[in-house]
Amino acid sequence: MATAPVHMPELVRATGVRQVRLVCGIILFAYVVSHFLNHALGNISVDAMQIAVYYHTAFWQFLPVAIVFYGAALTHMGLGVYALYQRRQFRWKTIEPLQLVLGLSIPALVMAHVIGVRLGQTLYGHQKLYPQELYLFFSSNRIWTMTTLLTIAWIHGCIGIYFWLRLKPFFMRAAPYLLAAAVLIPTLSLLGVYQGGRSVMFDADDGEWRTHNLTRRQLGSTAEAATLDRITNTLTIGYVGLLGLVLAARGVRALRERRGGMIALSYGNGKTVRVPKGLSVLEASLRHNVPHASVCGGRARCSTCRIRIIGDHAALPEPSQREAFVLARVGTADPSIRLACQLRPECDLSFFQLFTPHTLSAGAHASTPARIGQERYLVSLFVDMRGSTQLAEKRLPFDTVFIVNRFLGAVSQAVIEHGGQPNQFVGDGMLALFGLSADPQHACRQALKAASSIAANIDELNELLSHDLRQPIGFGIGIHGGEVIIGDIGYRDHIVFTALGDAVNVAARLQDMTKTLACEAIVSEEVRRTAGLGDDSLPQQEVAIRGRDEPMAVRVVADARELAALVDRGERVAA
Repeated sequence: MATAPVHMPELVRATGVRQVRLVCGIILFAYVVSHFLNHALGNISVDAMQIAVYYHTAFWQFLPVAIVFYGAALTHMGLGVYALYQRRQFRWKTIEPLQLVLGLSIPALVMAHVIGVRLGQTLYGHQKLYPQELYLFFSSNRIWTMTTLLTIAWIHGCIGIYFWLRLKPFFMRAAPYLLAAAVLIPTLSLLGVYQGGRSVMFDADDGEWRTHNLTRRQLGSTAEAATLDRITNTLTIGYVGLLGLVLAARGVRALRERRGGMIALSYGNGKTVRVPKGLSVLEASLRHNVPHASVCGGRARCSTCRIRIIGDHAALPEPSQREAFVLARVGTADPSIRLACQLRPECDLSFFQLFTPHTLSAGAHASTPARIGQERYLVSLFVDMRGSTQLAEKRLPFDTVFIVNRFLGAVSQAVIEHGGQPNQFVGDGMLALFGLSADPQHACRQALKAASSIAANIDELNELLSHDLRQPIGFGIGIHGGEVIIGDIGYRDHIVFTALGDAVNVAARLQDMTKTLACEAIVSEEVRRTAGLGDDSLPQQEVAIRGRDEPMAVRVVADARELAALVDRGERVAA
């Protein structure tokens, strides 16, 4: 409890309109999921739906929960209408305007159902449950309206969940399960409604069933139904009128902005556009089809749209609470660095983008945020060919290139077979990365097994080229794991995905040390421990690493072929 006040200011700074809308949306989506699962029980029987709806209603109508739920519904609807007014540019991918349109259509579609059930119960004590609702749906063909509502609500919610989770590190692993749920839940729900409706309409042929289930207490009188219809029509017309007012307000705002003058935005590469005051820099880029990196689509959830202001930045509006939070999270206190999605300049502005726009344009979101920049635990494996210089001195260039390529091919094959990714080729050496899609322990074991396979593949290569080589091809391997920065590095057409950090540098240093220690591989103590190898499995030695003050404990591997057996033994012990 003592730590709560410490985190509260950061939570407040992190909260903006979008975050409030997200939280409200999650609450509403939880209700939709609960309702859909209740519908799905129609595949069993209407009685099963009746039993489950009792618990569903007991929870969602519990006063504190009901207050939160209805508050979230009104807030989410209000912020959706506000988003319609605020958004100045709609040239995002189709999925974003689709989400907005679907969300704005839900209140108009759900109005009749909510008033007929909830308000009817409150005003007149109606007891409409599944038998009555299904009968009304199927007898009056309102089932198609309800099916449309259910589909729209589900798609809208799924898009929102996707936008929320797609930047999370676990999303790629969870995506197949989320997709399965996104397909199965609404399918079972609609089938449940259909099966329940068929059952009710079959029972409705029985006069006794109609006598007990279609009473005035349950459905109300004609006058009460007319009153509820008038309320529904009035609220629907009011809501549609509100949307019309918002669209009119957008037109008035656009006219005033144009009359208020245009400003020039210079991108630092010779490109200049003129836009009305009030547009964000990112919206200006979208309007004029200027590529601009933006992973989150202008939601102030990433920092990839960052720009650096050229010249005086004193006249710019102060960063919003959310913008200041995001900039603080990426560790910048430089007032000349701003988020393009949040900055709405009122005067001419010159700037340049901090991320290469062709990697991610404003209208194209990243499916792999790691390519923009992410901190991850990876295992780096450096391997280098021995004697390539002497090899080149005594052979034709074509022969040298052929042999080096065969060497790198043998190494790459071993890396790929064990779940790694060949990353950089530097001359006759290669950097491989493990852990891009695996946990640290699995990544360490993959790297060790890959080193063993590299040795075996080089043996086969030496045997294959024995008639052409005066001496067998040698190699050295260095393996180390730790936190690194991964992302796209480079300029224009020369961009590569790679890893940066001390862990990568140490792996390269260990590979160099295999020459002086006369061994095939050197494994850091970090990798040995994380992989779960026994403490006595490999001889330990302390070595001095260039750039580090303290010596580092490593494990010397005279024969890399032994590593696979050691890993297998460690896995059996752990099991």
